[in-house]
This record gives sequence, structure tokens and C-alpha cells, in this order.
Amino acid sequence: MSAESATPESVFPDPESYQEKLPDMTLWQGRVDEETVPEWALRWHQKVSRYSNQSALPGVTLAGFASDEGVRRNKGRPGAASGPDILRKALAGQPWNREQPVYDSETIICRNGNLEAAQLAFARHISKLLDNQQLPVGLGGGHEIAWASYQGLIQHLNPEQKPNVGIINFDAHFDLRKPDQAGASSGTPFCQIADYTRQQHLPFHYLCLGVSRNSNTRMLFERARTLGVDYQYDEDMTIIQLHKLTALLSRFIDKVEHVYLTIDLDAFPAALAPGVSAPASRGVPLEVVEPLLKYIRDSEKLRLIDIAEFNPSYDIDHRTSRLAARLIHLLTLQETTL
Repeated sequence: MSAESATPESVFPDPESYQEKLPDMTLWQGRVDEETVPEWALRWHQKVSRYSNQSALPGVTLAGFASDEGVRRNKGRPGAASGPDILRKALAGQPWNREQPVYDSETIICRNGNLEAAQLAFARHISKLLDNQQLPVGLGGGHEIAWASYQGLIQHLNPEQKPNVGIINFDAHFDLRKPDQAGASSGTPFCQIADYTRQQHLPFHYLCLGVSRNSNTRMLFERARTLGVDYQYDEDMTIIQLHKLTALLSRFIDKVEHVYLTIDLDAFPAALAPGVSAPASRGVPLEVVEPLLKYIRDSEKLRLIDIAEFNPSYDIDHRTSRLAARLIHLLTLQETTL
């Protein structure tokens, strides 16, 4: 079995090729309001705690994946490896609107260019979080996080049980390229997943929302067609089309048992998300994406979330990190608290 198709239980990465960084709780700082009802004035930095497998209650757990090796191999602009901690800082000031806890867990750091080892380590971590009744939120890092996240979910669900997983990706790109001589990259994760599902006789359900006609070759469109990928062009994702988009999403979710949601921040307009590996020439408006994310959140099938391609080196006025924090807040919001 190749490194690209192996699952975490079958390959044990060399610890020298990745690093597990414990959560830095000093990142969780911010304003403290003095109010007559203090519990109504809390922010994430006052509530997030360090994750412990022994004592954690069911909740949301953040997990970092500090890698831009996949972006480098994909000939993108590096810098995404420094994304996870910046995203934590952006989340620190979000208002607390939850009953269940939020935890911060370790970050897996890719070392010496050994992406495959870091992916396997992250997958094992995600699987353990899922085993402990957590909703993991992966903080990237390049979109190579997707292959790692999927491996973790499948390991948790057990491939021998033939789990029916649906992948929903907000992205300008299909990321269906085949690994080349340089290996897997940020452009290959869903091709790797498709290969794995074929080997394991699992269903491959993939919905890509925000596909750009000028960011994908004819070969990628043909591969998407051959694999039965559902997709929607960025130009068709408008507020006028929201009803049709919701219906498309509903049909997709109805045919799966588990949903893995991955958000590539380059799906948004460059003015809204300049800090990415490949800025969008058009992008999908936030007012279209947010209702769709709420629908996914409320489906009761969401098992795993990750945010990909955040590159702090090119962020302007923290626009991209604030956007990512808003999306995570929305996806983890418990409406009953409002």
C-alpha cells in the first residue's frame, strides 16, 4: 500500500519528520467586559481550555496542522504553515455563545518536507478526538490538510464498516490532481481520497462549491465528471440562486451518513480573503456561503471541519483571519444561547 493511500493504522510515521506542539494557552487573550450579567459578556479566550483526553466533555476541539509543504509542491506561495496560531488569536475575541465546551489541542508541524508523515500524525490525532466525542476543527495550513482530515475520520468510522461519507468543499479548485514525482500536494487531496475509496470499495461523494472555470484545466473537469463529482461554479453562487444551492446541498446531504466540511479560504473574493495561497479573481460572496454553512451545521451529520490555505504572510488588516474566525464561530454556534 502506498503512502498516499495508507491509513494511519497501517503506517507509523517517523517522529523525527513531524512535531507535536502542545497548545499555547497564552494565545487566548483579549478584552474582558465588566457587566451586570458576567456570563453574557464572555469571549472565547475566557472559556477555551486545554484539551485532555481523560477529562474532556463532548464539545468542539481545535487542532492545528502547520504545513505548507503541499503548497510548495503545488508551486503556490508559502506561508500557510504559520496559520494555526494566528487563527487561534483571531478566535480569542469571538463572543461566547455556547453551552458545550471548546478545547484547544496540539498542532502537528510538518518537518523536513515530510508531508506524508505529518498527515498521518494529524489523522491519528483527529481520529482520537472523534473517538472522544469531539467535533474537531482543523486549523491549516495548506489544503493538504484534507487528506489528513479524511484519513482521521475514516479511521474513526472504521473502513470495514463501509461508512458513507460526504465531502463538502468550498473551493475555487477541484484539488483533483494526481500526485506527481514531487509527491502529493495541496492540489491532490480529493484525488487521493477518490483512489482510496476505490481501493476500499467505499462510496465517493464529493461536492465542490465555488469552482472557478479559469482555475481548473479541462483534464480536471473531465476527472470530476468521471468520478461523479457534484460541483457549482463560482459565477452561479449568487444570492438569487440561494434557493437552488440549498436544494443541491440538501440532496447531497440526504444521500450520506456523515459530512466532512472543508473550507479553502481562496473560495472567497480576494478583497475579503487576501491572505491565501492563491487569491481568487472572483470568489463566492459571504452572504451566499453563510446560509449554506448554517444548513450543514444544522444537518446533524457534520462530523469534522477544517479551514485551509490561510497564509498570514499576505493577510491585509487581518481580513482573512477574521473571516476564518467568523466562519468557525458560525459553525460552532449554539443558537439556543442567543
